[in-house]
Order: sequence, then C-alpha cells, then structure tokens
Amino acid sequence: MATTRSAHTVWEGSLTEGSGTVTFDSSGIGQQAVSWPSRAEQANGKTSPEELIAAAHSSCFSMALSHGLTGAGTPPPTLDTSADVTFQPGTGITGIHLTVEGEVPGLDEAAFTSAAEDAKANCPVSQALTGTTITLSAKLA
Repeated sequence: MATTRSAHTVWEGSLTEGSGTVTFDSSGIGQQAVSWPSRAEQANGKTSPEELIAAAHSSCFSMALSHGLTGAGTPPPTLDTSADVTFQPGTGITGIHLTVEGEVPGLDEAAFTSAAEDAKANCPVSQALTGTTITLSAKLA
C-alpha cells in the first residue's frame, strides 16, 4: 500500500527579507520556522530545506541498512547515522555525506561497508535525490 506524507510552508516576504513556517501535516509534530539566513548563514534556531533533507536521508538510510543487515542474518542492535547536506548559495546543494556507525555482531568491517554501500544506493531517499522527475501543480489563491 502506498503512503503519502505531507507538509506545507507559508512564506511571507521576499527571499532574503522574508520568513516562513513549515508545518508537518501528516505527523502533526508541529511547525518549524525557516528563513534565508537560516539556510545560507547560521541556523539560529530555524530549519532549512537542507536540514529537512538530511533528516529524511539519515532516517531512510538507517532503515534500509537495518533491513539489509537483518535480511542477511545479522540484525544490528544499533546504527548511528548522520547526513551532512552542503548548500552553496547561488549554486544549490553541492553534496550529501552520510556517516554511519553500527553495532553488528558477527559482521566484519568489509561486510558492514558493503551493506552500507548497498543501502546508500538503494534507500528511497537516495534514489529520489539522484534523478527523480519532479512535477508541480500550481494555482493562485
């Protein structure tokens, strides 16, 4: 069964002077403030599209790696994954670096690295970030 998750943003003002609020509609976990300075300079307690991508990628990758390891008979008690998304104003997202540390009894370093490479290539967020067609519906209020 397919699922759809939703969020929306209300933005007020220009790119550099304005600000917005991202609302997590599907989960109901709340709202987060977003602004150009929080994206291009210091976060200052606000989020950014890149931080949201990092959260999505680190969690998806962890799920994919856990699934792969479990399927291979070596379920991981713990995986600690971080994603660093680099944004260059005027250029865009220039790279994402995943770092994972895992506790996987019975698995050597080479096998863990191989499983992590497979998860990196096959998690749905990785796949979406490497060439997914983006579509748009737009209308005036």
